[in-house]
Amino acid sequence: MADYILNEHHKEEFPPAHTAEHLLNQTMIRLFGCERSFNAHIERKKSKMSFHLDHKPTRQEEREIEQKMNELIDEDLPVTFEFVSIDDLPEEIDPARLPEDVSDTIRLVRIGNYDVCPCIGRHVRSTSQIGRFEMLGTNWDEQERSFRVRFKIV
Repeated sequence: MADYILNEHHKEEFPPAHTAEHLLNQTMIRLFGCERSFNAHIERKKSKMSFHLDHKPTRQEEREIEQKMNELIDEDLPVTFEFVSIDDLPEEIDPARLPEDVSDTIRLVRIGNYDVCPCIGRHVRSTSQIGRFEMLGTNWDEQERSFRVRFKIV
């Protein structure tokens, strides 16, 4: 394997919750047509992620998020890595979301054919290792048009 120089990483993630973060980002994109989260705090006991949406999700939509997450986990999707040049990013990757001092080589994390995202954190090998996704609650900020999802991995 080649030695790639990547950006330094100063965080020790809980791999199941961190991998669930990737799944939740893509689930929100697909269900609501939004961007990836603008604020995420992912921890072993409880996590939260915030998204800009065009409307406050209904209770049914909230249930759909949780149901879709657990379906993806049950599908046992493989989590794989690939290294690409910053000049060869797939079109679904927004280079504006990368740090200013990003390395020339980017590590992409793929979860089956469901999500791809640049990331240097730790992940599980397949989604079935995540456990169960439990939504703990949500908050809607009408002024900011932001939706926060609080969840835990069991």
